[in-house]
Amino acid sequence: MPRSTPFWWANRGPLAWPQLPFAVLFSLLSSARRFAWHIGLFHEQRLPVKVIVVGNVAVGGSGKTPVVIWLAEALRQQGWIPGIISRGYGGRAAVPTPVLPRSDPAEVGDEPVLISRRTGVPTWIGRDRPAVGRALLAAHPQVNVIISDDGLQHYRLARDVEIVVLDERILGNILPLPAGPMREPLRRVRQSQLAILHGESSARTRAAIGTVPTVGMALVPGRFYRLHEPSEQADAVQLKALTLKALAGIGRPERFFESLRELGLEPRDTRAFPDHHVFSVRDLALDGADALLMTEKDAIKCRAIAPEQTWVLPVDAHIDVAALDHILECLNGPEAA
Repeated sequence: MPRSTPFWWANRGPLAWPQLPFAVLFSLLSSARRFAWHIGLFHEQRLPVKVIVVGNVAVGGSGKTPVVIWLAEALRQQGWIPGIISRGYGGRAAVPTPVLPRSDPAEVGDEPVLISRRTGVPTWIGRDRPAVGRALLAAHPQVNVIISDDGLQHYRLARDVEIVVLDERILGNILPLPAGPMREPLRRVRQSQLAILHGESSARTRAAIGTVPTVGMALVPGRFYRLHEPSEQADAVQLKALTLKALAGIGRPERFFESLRELGLEPRDTRAFPDHHVFSVRDLALDGADALLMTEKDAIKCRAIAPEQTWVLPVDAHIDVAALDHILECLNGPEAA
């Protein structure tokens, strides 16, 4: 998977054409793999608790991690005891490994550390998701529902609920990898139990995903906090008088910069980096600015090398209340909603 968005994904122009033979091959292999699992040629592995997979059909920042954080808290408020498993992309660990709030992102990945800090629920990572789930349950036998952060295409892990997070802004030319951003066709969403639509969706997209239940989502920024002293907070008005530099190494860096502009902030300098970028001291230099603005996911990795005047903007997923009712129905039947 590419860590930054290739420019030819934006449209179906001649820049994407040289990639089409590879895209056709990728699509054929992906379809054959799905069909093999569907007919039982391969056997899925089921955990002894309910499993919810939160994933997407396209590469890029759809807002999946905030959904996982929201879901863990929502289920906990309903009396469930959730645990979270993840691939730990960007980290070195391959075997099942627990993630703590102060774990090294270079070892376990930046998103799992963020999830652990924000939720406080047991979080484990590793390449083999069924094995990771079993390890988590062995260490935390009280857990009665597993949330898989990503893993929609990891068919070996049996699931009770599939949630697809869909942001039309990252769909681009809707071609398969590597000619476009699609891991699977858009119609794959029809097989899920719920589609969470981040932002506006066109009639074309809604027609493609069919009658699967849908709810809307928005990412809402919180208050800035200072990276080296999180108890020190500020709002946009307080930062507006400063000369600002902003950077982001996420799936869609422009989304962060848009959020800053919506808050009335106009950084003098904005720097976009690939997703899961390993930042250097030079990357984080103020370069004449008074303060540096970062996403929470990026800040996870940068405390040791970031300037003192580094401010972090957290975001929360605001999701229609109907989403939780539908998830509970899928888990326990209509009486649970």
